[in-house]
Amino acid sequence: MSDDWKRQLERAAAELLRRDDPVALVREVDALDASTRYPFVWQRGPVFGVAALGPEPDARWRLVSEATDGTPQETRDALNSLLWFQAKDEAGTVTERRELLAAVHLLERERIDELTVLGTRYRVVRGDEYAHCGLSEGPEPPRPTDPEPADRSWHHQPGHAPTLPDIGHPLDALMGDPTASPGVMAEGNRQALRGFTYEGEHVPPAMRAESRQAVHDHPELVLLPVGFGVIKRTGTGWTPAGRLQPTPHDARRVLRNGLSGIWADMYDLDPAARDAYTRAAEHLESTPHVNEVTAQGDTYRICRVERMLRTGPDGPEPPRRSDPETTEPMRIRPLLDEHGVIQPEPDSMSTGGDDRPADGEPH
Repeated sequence: MSDDWKRQLERAAAELLRRDDPVALVREVDALDASTRYPFVWQRGPVFGVAALGPEPDARWRLVSEATDGTPQETRDALNSLLWFQAKDEAGTVTERRELLAAVHLLERERIDELTVLGTRYRVVRGDEYAHCGLSEGPEPPRPTDPEPADRSWHHQPGHAPTLPDIGHPLDALMGDPTASPGVMAEGNRQALRGFTYEGEHVPPAMRAESRQAVHDHPELVLLPVGFGVIKRTGTGWTPAGRLQPTPHDARRVLRNGLSGIWADMYDLDPAARDAYTRAAEHLESTPHVNEVTAQGDTYRICRVERMLRTGPDGPEPPRRSDPETTEPMRIRPLLDEHGVIQPEPDSMSTGGDDRPADGEPH
């Protein structure tokens, strides 16, 4: 192996010194402390998102959806929806709308992981979600220097769902661009994970083999924005209990809302359990920056979740054959004609017939 990893670390260190940013230096100290307390990696499973490469000569692969989906088909459906809305709201001509709708039509029927529409390449890309763990401490909670939102309210605001800063994130950010380095410790983490593979008898052989092949085919790593999630301690360890959020407080809000009623109704808890969950929610709400609560013997923690994505000469890694699927391709948006007008559902929908043209062309 070459000394490239040393040069990357040296560039990251030089950039940190050049910036002369006290806040960045504090984050480095915070990250160094976390590396000693949480030295192990807890692999949480694959995540998927949509990346795009524009037709411009200097274009770079960038995310155009959050890389948080649990299966490739969820992301294909997201791409389906993205192109449908482009056809409805952004297409400038009938010809453009026809091309967009043809891509939508294809995604409704086939498991397509890459296609080119109006000169832009779209690809379903695959990453891995993981957290750092300590031998006795368990998964890493938020760090003191992790940013919090300006609005720390506890109630969900319709139309203002928090989103991860994934959209527009370049997927070659650390390849030949030293100013893009997120820090010395982050660069060290990226280098340490370059050879990461799935191991252990609990992992099916096909998954292990494809994991090793990915290191060869897509040898570089891109670190995606850090997220925060709710995890629950069970008899077999820790399990995720909520969708990834952009800040620790957003994850605390998810936990508070779950404890204060949503989970009680979902699991039909008895009055004593409901009271215990309500008290835990009140404790969470009244105690600044608390990251763990217990109710009825269940322990919930806010976990700092990291994601990495492999990339190679032809761009970011697509899904692997061994990645699980739970749904089939389907139509997820209303019928749209070539003029951008939503069409009424045909009568065949109520009788189970095919609602698409016999010639295979979109309306």
